[in-house]
Amino acid sequence: MRIRLCLAALSLAGGAGLATLSTPTATAAACSDIDVVAARGTFEPGTLGAIVGDPVFSALQKKLTGKSLSSYKVNYPADLSLTSAAQGNTDLVNHVRGQAASCPNQRFVLVGYSQGANVVDNSIGISSAGAVVGSPIVATLPGALEPRVAAVLLFGNPIRALGKSVTGTYQGRTLDFCAKGDPICENGGGDVLAHLGYTADADAAAAFAAGRV
Repeated sequence: MRIRLCLAALSLAGGAGLATLSTPTATAAACSDIDVVAARGTFEPGTLGAIVGDPVFSALQKKLTGKSLSSYKVNYPADLSLTSAAQGNTDLVNHVRGQAASCPNQRFVLVGYSQGANVVDNSIGISSAGAVVGSPIVATLPGALEPRVAAVLLFGNPIRALGKSVTGTYQGRTLDFCAKGDPICENGGGDVLAHLGYTADADAAAAFAAGRV
C-alpha cells in the first residue's frame, strides 16, 4: 500500500508541474500509416500523458515526416482500483483489433508509462499480476496482428521490480526504460523523483520506434 500511495503522489506531483504544457491532440485513429496507442500512468494528466505519451508522440511526428500518424489514448481509469489496469488491457486490445480490421495497412506503436506499462505488458502477453497497480491478463493481441506492432515503448515498468521483462515475440522491438533508483520499476529503488523524469527519454524512444516502422 505504501508504494501505491507513493505512485499516486508522484503522478499527482507530475501533473501539477506538467498540466500546462502544450500537448498534441489525440484522435480516434483514421487509416494513418502509424497509430500511436498510449496508456498513461496513474493519475497522469495530458492528452496521451504529459510525462511520456505526449512527448513521445511529438518526437515521432518530427522523425516520421514522410508518414501519417494518429494517436489513441487508452480509455481506462488509471487510478489505484484493483481493476484499473485490466480495463486498460481490454480497451487497448479492442482498439488495436478494431483499427487493424478497418485499416489493413496500418501499423502500431504501443506506449506505456508506469501503470500504463502494465496495460501494455498484459496486452502483449506478459502478465503484470503482482506488480504495483498490475493485474492478471484479461486480453491479448492476436498472433495475426503481431507483425503490425512496429515498436513497444515502456517507461517505469512495474514488472521490472519483480525481476520480469518483455520476452518472446515482442522482445526485439521493445525498449523498456527504468531510471536508476525509480522505486516503481527498480526493486529497492529509493529515488521517488526518478519516476517523473522519463520525458527526457522521449527522443530516444521515438528514434527506436522510427527505425522499425
